[in-house]
Amino acid sequence: QVQVVESGGGSVQAGGSLRLSCAASGSIFSINAMGWYRQGPGKQRELVASITSSGSTNYADSVKGRFTISRSNAKNTVFLQMNSLKPEDTAFYYCYAQIQPGTGLATYWGQGTQVTVSS
Repeated sequence: QVQVVESGGGSVQAGGSLRLSCAASGSIFSINAMGWYRQGPGKQRELVASITSSGSTNYADSVKGRFTISRSNAKNTVFLQMNSLKPEDTAFYYCYAQIQPGTGLATYWGQGTQVTVSS
């Protein structure tokens, strides 16, 4: 069984920083891409950032230059450093991991963590 657990959300004023963490555990053979989606009030879920096992990254235009995604393959963990936060970054942030538990490949999701940015 595989679990994906986020941590690090919270409330911050505009211009502040937060760091999200997400750890995958359980029966894991390998992990391909990991990343973060978010869903703000009244908005569709959108991809924030992703990172492959080799370290290639992809960011939404709205967060480029402010957010940095990184990962520890040894610890099956992905991080999202969020700087210069804006009120429009307020959302529920979901971590995902493309995991091979044995045979096959499946996407596993965390339970989500709330990020609130006040002006």
